[in-house]
Amino acid sequence: MNRALRVTTWIVAALVVLVLVFLVWANIVMQGTRSAALQVWRDDRVSVRDAGDSVVMSPTGQANGVGIVFIPGAKVDAYAYMASFRQVVAAGTTVVITKPTLHLAFFDLRPLSAFERYAPSVTTWAVGGHSLGGVRACQLADDPGVAGLLLFGSYCANDLSRSDVDVLSVSGSRDGLSTPAKVDAARDRLPADATMTEIQGANHADFGAYGAQPGDLTATIPRSQARAEISAAVERWIEGIRSDVLH
Repeated sequence: MNRALRVTTWIVAALVVLVLVFLVWANIVMQGTRSAALQVWRDDRVSVRDAGDSVVMSPTGQANGVGIVFIPGAKVDAYAYMASFRQVVAAGTTVVITKPTLHLAFFDLRPLSAFERYAPSVTTWAVGGHSLGGVRACQLADDPGVAGLLLFGSYCANDLSRSDVDVLSVSGSRDGLSTPAKVDAARDRLPADATMTEIQGANHADFGAYGAQPGDLTATIPRSQARAEISAAVERWIEGIRSDVLH
């Protein structure tokens, strides 16, 4: 009996250690670059507020009625994506960047409505994500109330090929994690009319502002150029969504 108790104690202790190690690992995040975030905070065209479970970016000028619930990549700080959406928000779109449970999208089971409530004036919603966040966004895009799906350096694990959701997939030719080959291999899970945009010279970390990422390739274009091309692609996609809604 004592031997069985000792074995049980060791097993419980080992499990506790594993859980503690996982929690420490999950909470070591790639922080957003301070200088990039400050540029957004100082932009009078953009309003930023922390809602606790998300970062809400709203245009201070004329809003276009479109909103995006955006899910960060694994262990990437939500604030790291503010610079990515600065121009998009300034042009009229509201963006709610979520703070996933344990900084990992797969552990966050909250519905889109939990984040949409922060922008009640938005009439048309899309969902998006970077890397692992994009995989989670694909799952949420199966909701008939979602008008669009935005993928940054990501691809779907579930099949949306028969969905009528408006998809924009933006990838980087120098992405060492969501490589061009992986994005291409998952293309048949997206609708036939999905827009596939590859930014030549951009890498995985160019979709946010958090420094270099292990396993990534070196970008061959300036981050400012990558960000401008990504923003332009997103703005074109949003105009398409608005056009579809109006017609």
